[in-house]
Amino acid sequence: MKKLNTVLSNLIKCKSPQEIIEAGANSGLKKTLGVFDLIVLGIGAVVGTGIFTIIGSAIVGSSDGAGAGTAVVISMVLAAVASVFSALSYSEIAAMMPVAGSAYTYTYATMGEFMAWMVGWILMLEYAIGNITVASAWTGYFVQFMKGFKHILPAFVVNCPLWLRNDYRTMYEICSKYGWDVHDKMPFIHLPLGLEIPVAINIPAIAIVLLLTILLVKGVKESTRVATIMVGVNMFIILSFIVMGSFYIKPENWAPFAPNGLEGIFTGAFVIFFAYIGFDAISTAAEETKNPQRDLPVAIMGTLAICTILYICAALVLTGIVPFNSIDTQAPLAHAMRFIGKNWYAGLISMGALCALTSVLLIYQLGTTRILFAMSRDNFLPKSLNKIHEKFKTPHILTWISGLIVIICALFMDLNISAELCNFGTFTSFIIICIAVLILRKTEPDRERPFKVPFCPWFPILGIVTCFGLMYCKFSAKATSALYFIIWLLIGLAIYAGYSYSEKRREENRTDNV
Repeated sequence: MKKLNTVLSNLIKCKSPQEIIEAGANSGLKKTLGVFDLIVLGIGAVVGTGIFTIIGSAIVGSSDGAGAGTAVVISMVLAAVASVFSALSYSEIAAMMPVAGSAYTYTYATMGEFMAWMVGWILMLEYAIGNITVASAWTGYFVQFMKGFKHILPAFVVNCPLWLRNDYRTMYEICSKYGWDVHDKMPFIHLPLGLEIPVAINIPAIAIVLLLTILLVKGVKESTRVATIMVGVNMFIILSFIVMGSFYIKPENWAPFAPNGLEGIFTGAFVIFFAYIGFDAISTAAEETKNPQRDLPVAIMGTLAICTILYICAALVLTGIVPFNSIDTQAPLAHAMRFIGKNWYAGLISMGALCALTSVLLIYQLGTTRILFAMSRDNFLPKSLNKIHEKFKTPHILTWISGLIVIICALFMDLNISAELCNFGTFTSFIIICIAVLILRKTEPDRERPFKVPFCPWFPILGIVTCFGLMYCKFSAKATSALYFIIWLLIGLAIYAGYSYSEKRREENRTDNV
């Protein structure tokens, strides 16, 4: 009984906010980011996936759920409202504890060791698995962009074999769709006993992830400079699409406004939430921010406001140009320009999409690395992983690990499932943050708060209710991703029970004996 009480006590053991802040102050990470850099990080993560890819799926729907049609603007408002409450909560805690780790670190200060580990595990789902989806989408736009050079580059480069630009699961789906023999479309490695291993490698996705990993190892400031250029390009593309496309809007395309009723609207809100991971990414860079108490709240709320306005405007123009059931889910904006005969501009949009998705990849990988860094510092992962590069002052080992995770998983992960899994991670982390604010208001009432959530506790409670409601809609639809999310949680529980708990206790014993 005593042993059981000891285990339970360890599970709910919290780190004090002061202890967390002191650990962050001694991390060795270089403080180079200002409010502009943070907003660039946020916009890069939010706009890239939302405008160029996810918006099409939210409008049209998929085999796993109905689309919102033109009512996607309501879906966006619903997602934004849910995000506002969570963003306010993020702003309060990020300014109060400006350290790496995002929701993981905040959970450790409020709900204890076990919940902190599970939230960190969920954040891996949110960032690393989400990055797989973006990397594969990047490949699709890259292939389309290269086709514009068919009269200049060799045919093998312009139209490279399918097995060199897709994962093997996608290859099987493509062959099934068109009735092709898989043995004709990709090579197989023949093993004894008649076993065969299909070979399919998404070369462009692997190449861009490797390039960005090298960039992140060099330094976060250098990375944000690259992100600034790419965000500038895709902002120009999006704004010009809105302006140019507004002249080709046909109001009759907006009818019926909500073809799938409330189901479509809520499903659209769930899908579009994939893009709202951006302001969470801002908080993961807190330890590298010059003035986090001031800059983090401004960047988080600024990112949300700018991106929501862009979403709504782009959605109205897109559904006004193309009937909702004819919108291309893979490249919606480029397809809309081809629909009105602007082929030259469709190519320009493909270039903008590459910039946008590259910035998303960069920011997601930055988030993955900083969360792993925080978990390793707390001894949930081997301590040797959180070493800082002597020259670049970045966690280079974890940066390479996060890059390799994306590369390996990109060989076989189902893209649609990975996007929805990322959504479940986003909703869960948002709910946790809102709960953390309520707890800290009770446990740390006198601690300085440079920013406070207004109308507390009502705003955090509304954040919990709206995020949980959208998650419930997807669970009630019995989506495959919902089952995978539960499996992911069980795997995380097994790792904690089999390694992290005992490693944490060994580190505590070593500390006590010093």
